[in-house]
Amino acid sequence: MATQPGNAGDEGDHAHHHDHDHDHDHPHAPIAQEVEPGYFELMETAMRELLVECKLIGPDEIRRQIEVLDSRTPALGAKVVARAWVDPTFREKLLENGRKTCEEFGISFYDDTQLIVLENTDTVHNLIVCTLCSCYPRPVLGLPPDWYKARNYRARAVIEPRKVLAEFGTTIPDGVEVRVSDSTATVRFLVLPMRPAGTDDYDEEELASLVTRDAMIGVIPVRVSQEAAA
Repeated sequence: MATQPGNAGDEGDHAHHHDHDHDHDHPHAPIAQEVEPGYFELMETAMRELLVECKLIGPDEIRRQIEVLDSRTPALGAKVVARAWVDPTFREKLLENGRKTCEEFGISFYDDTQLIVLENTDTVHNLIVCTLCSCYPRPVLGLPPDWYKARNYRARAVIEPRKVLAEFGTTIPDGVEVRVSDSTATVRFLVLPMRPAGTDDYDEEELASLVTRDAMIGVIPVRVSQEAAA
């Protein structure tokens, strides 16, 4: 599913020994113009300007909300997962009411969404998707990755989840049920991955460092690196 970025060329392999004292009378390529805004970008701009003009919201409120959105990262969710691994009472509360427990943990929610935490076990593996758009537990994970928003993932995750997981390098045994949960505008999901073996002596901070965004979406398990296990 995920694509690897191409390697940038080594500029050292292409020396530029141009004499810049000569006259620049040869033609240059025109400066590229910015791409014209699309339909949704135009609609967003028009709606934002209308709300500001009607004094329903101010520019400062918009700026502050953008700052809040930009401040959220998967590290928040990783801390929640680590606490659930070491604190059985916290884990039970998290599975019972994800949003309330996260708020008590110090993570604020800036929307009216419900957060349902799904626990992976020896018999069940959970996978999160949003088939309609890109609904995502942003208060605890930040912005969704591009592949999560891609039509390919959204369409195939609910139809052939095992194949999709295999493309992420995750093979689910036949005896393990794969459950796909479809996020909505009001309900978001977070996967509570299984704690990896060999981490009994890890403290909470060390455990949190193992938890990745993709594991909390459900496309990979939490793994212990060879360096950490050594």
